[in-house]
Amino acid sequence: MSGSDLVQKFVGEGSRLVKDIFQLARDKSPSILFIDEIDAVGSMRTYDGTSGSAEVNRTMLQLLAEMDGFDPKGNVKVVAATNRIDLLDPALMRPGRFDRSIEIPLPDERGRVEILKIHTRKMNLSDDVDFEKLAKVMNGMSGAEISVITKEAGIFVLRRRGKQITMADFLKAYEKVVNVQEPSIPQAMFV
Repeated sequence: MSGSDLVQKFVGEGSRLVKDIFQLARDKSPSILFIDEIDAVGSMRTYDGTSGSAEVNRTMLQLLAEMDGFDPKGNVKVVAATNRIDLLDPALMRPGRFDRSIEIPLPDERGRVEILKIHTRKMNLSDDVDFEKLAKVMNGMSGAEISVITKEAGIFVLRRRGKQITMADFLKAYEKVVNVQEPSIPQAMFV
């Protein structure tokens, strides 16, 4: 699930949803509960006087209670991911809740070449396409950004009614994506 799915509009809905999800995971155990973008619900607690911040706090308290509360979790493992580890509440990172923190850095040059191969395996590529050169050009990019660039290169071919993706298509796609996107932030995952 996405952490933002747990942030609900009405009082009590978010905490009830957390409780229901953990109960489903216990009922279906052994299971793994993966929460993407946990910072949406697990950020440092604050109260700005609004019912929205109070609801987010209640939802996070329910999440903490489910992770190590009185009821045994059973054979349920909780895994979470975020791009903003700096925003997470220290209570969420306490031992016994998430035992490991694994940083997943941006891919190196060899990794970028492999990502390009994966995303282009079904594409008709021109002989001038050089993955090593592209990997150097794409320094600092995430796998998701590389995926977007390969799709954009394919769109350029469709627009010109071409048959193959050329190196020029990739470079044009790179320029378009770089001018639109912000720099990548490494992901962190908790187990």
